[in-house]
Amino acid sequence: MTKVHKATNQKQFLLRRKLTVEGLSEVRWGDLIQELNHHPCVDFAEGKPEGKLIAVFDGRHWSTDELVALIEANGGRLKTGWWQRQRLAWYRFADDNVRANAKHEPFCCSKIPPMKK
Repeated sequence: MTKVHKATNQKQFLLRRKLTVEGLSEVRWGDLIQELNHHPCVDFAEGKPEGKLIAVFDGRHWSTDELVALIEANGGRLKTGWWQRQRLAWYRFADDNVRANAKHEPFCCSKIPPMKK
């Protein structure tokens, strides 16, 4: 079954993040998922077993760092380890890339040609 995107989000700027969260009770976990799903920049969020969080958000207006800050504000923390640090570094790089591409104005084939006077 395909998931329907929020009308405010453009599909080409959606970023999917998989993070392992520790230190949250079941109630706090449910509150975090609900808060994420009601956030205007988050397209979709769900919790999986073993503390896995899958969040899809608009990369133009939100970032992985803001997602991590929201997790920490709810009392959780990310799993520590080499792989998690590598994944976060890659996510931050991709966030910067998406934000730069959203601001980019095409200059050749995709741009409307100038009109002659």
